[in-house]
Amino acid sequence: MMLKANRTDQDHASRTKHILILVENLPVPFDRRVWQEATSLVQAGYEVSVICPRTRGFTQRYELLEGVHIYRHFLPLEASGIAGFFLEYASALVGELRLALKASRRRRIDAIQACNPPDLLFLVAAPFKLFGVRFVFDHHDTFPELFQVKFPRLKLLYRATRLAEWLTFRMADRVITTSDGLRRMTAARNGKSLAEITLVRSGPDLQRLRHPAANPALREGFAHVALYIGIIGQQDGLDLLMRAVAHLVYQLRRTDTLFIVVGDGPQKSAIEALASTLNIAPYLRFTGYLSGPPLFERLASADIGVCCDPKNAFNDKLSMNKVMEYMSFGLPVVQFDLTENRLLAGDASMYAGDDNDPHALAEAIDALLDDPQRRQRMGHLGRQRIESELAWCHQVAAYLRVYRELLGGPESNAGSAILT
Repeated sequence: MMLKANRTDQDHASRTKHILILVENLPVPFDRRVWQEATSLVQAGYEVSVICPRTRGFTQRYELLEGVHIYRHFLPLEASGIAGFFLEYASALVGELRLALKASRRRRIDAIQACNPPDLLFLVAAPFKLFGVRFVFDHHDTFPELFQVKFPRLKLLYRATRLAEWLTFRMADRVITTSDGLRRMTAARNGKSLAEITLVRSGPDLQRLRHPAANPALREGFAHVALYIGIIGQQDGLDLLMRAVAHLVYQLRRTDTLFIVVGDGPQKSAIEALASTLNIAPYLRFTGYLSGPPLFERLASADIGVCCDPKNAFNDKLSMNKVMEYMSFGLPVVQFDLTENRLLAGDASMYAGDDNDPHALAEAIDALLDDPQRRQRMGHLGRQRIESELAWCHQVAAYLRVYRELLGGPESNAGSAILT
């Protein structure tokens, strides 16, 4: 019996470790951070499965892509009200638990990584944790502050989300996070030391980014193009961008700029209706979600990138993917003065104050469009910062180290290959 037990232990130690990643709010490979994590783990010698929602453009229930096993579950809607969130999260938890069991039948799971929001995915991992599966929390957003912004009067809901965050942190064997602001804030209130939380920024993988030539047809005859990339939700500030465009057109008399909005979300119809009400539809194009060459072409054809996320308790601690994507393509950024985004962009961005004034946003856009030399200088600074510090090749070593320390498995030289 002892010999058999020892052989079992040796077999477990030598076999390929299986990591399951849970993500609820975006599908892969559209979720750039999660996809970079998953493919980096595969390249480092791990077996990887991802469970994510099934959405428009990503409808296959299962596919094997770049060595990653992708399982997609049904999602009834993109939530807006309390009832909608309850239905979305309940459906997602049931779907993700069912698919986690399916993935475990294919191959035993060694670690589960939960990517928030929401801070409820620990409920999917909890049954597996009882059988020795390790739990890693990939902390993207501050879930309690998200609900505080969406539903400021519901104090009980805020306390419930704080509890969910605390339980997630307490159950986690390791925590990784996207920004230093999140790392410091959540460590203090969840009883973790800073040493227990690893900073892994969501820098772009420059090897995957293709920089095509600008496409003049995308300008549609306009002198300038301003680009927004991201989710169109309540907390994302697209209403502020619409009012900024109206101020540009009707107060500053700037009618030479086309605003391209790349993305989708629960507020898209409302934002399109607001654009119609403000009579600015001729200066706007809504493309829906784009990825790969269509997205790269728009980035290469724009003059500036806009981040209209308002300054609040939720956004102020986040590092925005869109800002790093703009910088990767040498685009100067215009945004409100968010703490973490200023740390990311520095002098590669123009800041429109911290009081969420759409007129100030419009005036910053106007000033930058009138200064091509400054745009060029800012774009160069942003690209340099991505190449020297923020790109995924500078982040991936810390990410892989978490799993080597937690699971053993592939030797360090297996992961180093993806850094070259």
